[in-house]
Amino acid sequence: MNIKKNCLASIVAMLFIAAANLAAAQNNTLTAKEKKDGWQLLFDGKTTTGWRGAKMAAFPAAAKGWIVKDGLLTIQASGGAESQNAGDIVTLGEYSAFELVFDFKLTRGANSGVKYFVTLKENSGASAIGLEYQVLDDEVHPDAKLGRDGNRTLASLYDLKTSAKAGATRPIGEWNTGKVIVYPNNHVEHWLNGVKVLEYERKSPEYRELVKISKYKTWQDFGEADQGHILLQDHGNEVSYRNIKIRTLK
Repeated sequence: MNIKKNCLASIVAMLFIAAANLAAAQNNTLTAKEKKDGWQLLFDGKTTTGWRGAKMAAFPAAAKGWIVKDGLLTIQASGGAESQNAGDIVTLGEYSAFELVFDFKLTRGANSGVKYFVTLKENSGASAIGLEYQVLDDEVHPDAKLGRDGNRTLASLYDLKTSAKAGATRPIGEWNTGKVIVYPNNHVEHWLNGVKVLEYERKSPEYRELVKISKYKTWQDFGEADQGHILLQDHGNEVSYRNIKIRTLK
């Protein structure tokens, strides 16, 4: 009886490992349908091709900075300061109307962010300026309690509009999938794990009123560029990304 149980346990373990390996092999790849639909990978799972530092021409090489390992693009912990170690990274390309999808995994208390319409024209002294899909441990990180009405929490439009994500968030240490859709008419949506959590009209009077009461009020025409880079933020905490892909919308 014990022999049968041991054999069954071994088979289950092998099947689990095989399934995990298959899932890992499918990360950072595109299906034939995705390719046909115009999707492009922004991270190939092996290199930093297509990215550079937000404040430099090359990819940052700082200790405790960005690393590529096991199919993940990870910013390592470095004390929690905003863009003061390796710094943010941006895509070489710029985008206007698009659908962006990315997986992210937070460590306890971590802070990061995915920004879009980043022009790199502003000299902020910290993280580069842009519209931000907040990536944050809401329970632990103090930034979740700042801002207005929770507009600095996970999947929110940082410091502008709060996400309605009740029930959509997965636990710290598990993978979440974020999505930003910017339509050609400037309608924008944030999604989290298949749930639409907020929407707004970029460049609209309502949007500009939100900017006026935010930390971005000092930046002229904030978030209204016709095109810009995609940015991953270094906020001094360990956060991993994978399956970063984008397609242009017309």
